[in-house]
Amino acid sequence: MSALTKAPIAVGKSKAAKPPQRPVTPERRRSNRREAILFLVLILPNIAAIVVFSYYPTAYNFILSFMDWDLVAPFPEWVGLENYQRMFASPRFVEVLANTLLFTLVAVGGTLVLGLGVGQLLAQRLKFSGFARTMAFAPHMLPGAAVGVLWLFMFDPTYGLSRWLFNMIGLDSPSWTTTSDWSLWAVIIAYSWQRLGFVTIIYYTAIQDLPQDVYEAAELDGARGSKLFWYITRPLLSPVTFFLSVTGIISAAQAFDIIATLTDGGPGSSSTTLNWMVYEEAFKKFDVGTSAAAATVLFLILLVVTLIQARAQGRQVHYS
Repeated sequence: MSALTKAPIAVGKSKAAKPPQRPVTPERRRSNRREAILFLVLILPNIAAIVVFSYYPTAYNFILSFMDWDLVAPFPEWVGLENYQRMFASPRFVEVLANTLLFTLVAVGGTLVLGLGVGQLLAQRLKFSGFARTMAFAPHMLPGAAVGVLWLFMFDPTYGLSRWLFNMIGLDSPSWTTTSDWSLWAVIIAYSWQRLGFVTIIYYTAIQDLPQDVYEAAELDGARGSKLFWYITRPLLSPVTFFLSVTGIISAAQAFDIIATLTDGGPGSSSTTLNWMVYEEAFKKFDVGTSAAAATVLFLILLVVTLIQARAQGRQVHYS
């Protein structure tokens, strides 16, 4: 029988030794207090600006949507849901919603597709690519009113570029800004032309930062051309696409200056969007209550669309 004995093994959870807590001295308390005061001094102006210029106007607009006010009476009059009921019952409001939806979908979707294509072309090492990038981004630097005036001349059916292009194929140029069939499309073209440069440069920058080792591995597996784009480039650019789609929807829904200079929302309501309706009801018809109700609806639509988009894209966006 062996004389060796087994040493007893201690079974149990070993507790890690906690580092000793540093005693809070009066000097430490005074230092914490000074840091807290400094933090409040630095953050309060920003909080005040957000509350005064964002939260307060939003809350005040929501209250005004239940009021009847013509900007002349000394005090608004409470009417409850009357503004919303009258607005939703109006056929014009349905047309305005349809215009807003069409404008947003075509403008945002078109600039995303074209911007990605142009961004990929600019990412190629070609001559004059730097000049091309500058020219692509230039329209984004122009004010919306200037873009509207520029396209107003280009859409002129008598002297504009539109007449020359249509005459080349034997057709007469349509009256883009004065007929209900073309006015909204004129706004879409002008707005998309202005935003295309921004989308292009964002995509171009993102493409430049894509990891090349992923492409090399995919090429070794036989991926070429469209497959390389669909299975590599598109997923890697999904965070950029998500950012551009969210900001694009918000920007398109708030388009104002191009509409003001090109069509003034007309003829009739053919090019009136929800954002233009807010301005028109308040400062042309002096119906502040209906204007506030339309602004509230626009805010809720943007909020819901953004939340749905964020939830839907959460599983598809690849942050790598």
